[in-house]
Amino acid sequence: MAQAQAKPRLEKETRLANIADFKIEKRAEDESELMNASGYPVVFDKETFIGFDEHGFFESIDPHAFDNADMSDVCLRYNHSDNFMIMARTRNKSLRLTVDDTGLRMDSDLIPTSFNKDMYLATRAGLLTEGSFAFTVKKDDKEKRSDGYIHRRILEVGKLFDVSICDNGAYGDKTAIYARSLEQAEAWLRQAEAEKGKTNYYIKSLISMYGGTKK
Repeated sequence: MAQAQAKPRLEKETRLANIADFKIEKRAEDESELMNASGYPVVFDKETFIGFDEHGFFESIDPHAFDNADMSDVCLRYNHSDNFMIMARTRNKSLRLTVDDTGLRMDSDLIPTSFNKDMYLATRAGLLTEGSFAFTVKKDDKEKRSDGYIHRRILEVGKLFDVSICDNGAYGDKTAIYARSLEQAEAWLRQAEAEKGKTNYYIKSLISMYGGTKK
């Protein structure tokens, strides 16, 4: 009886970016005091550098990356932190996520808690402009280009855990994430270099079969 192969473990990743068109505003029908937070935490085909200085890699997200992603229970958080109340959630439809030509758009209804009101005031004052999202990658494509860097394209997102409104450069432990990005980029570079020197025995046998010489 053949043993079942273990499924590959998908690492949870976090990305920081400006939320395009981000805003929190009070609704026109203000009797309920609900506020709306909206914007694009993910923009497609926008190349971003992950890491620092000469270490790291470039990354972009394919427009079809979220086609089969698990977005059944996604939270809107502040700085990905469990120490603050969840602002909205897809489970109760207070957070709605849609994919269009630009990227992944969020629209959310924020109940008038003191924390959400603070977020509204901070955003209106221009203190909060950045966002982040936490996810797993199901499929990607990586290549080393002429600039010496690995360029990674995310083709399929496995699960989206949360989208977050962040203060300046804050998404969990920034130092730890940069260190992990460096380690990941170096591993990919080593892999790219190793694959460059591999012998393609199928091509080699075809060349021999037809009397050619491998250059």
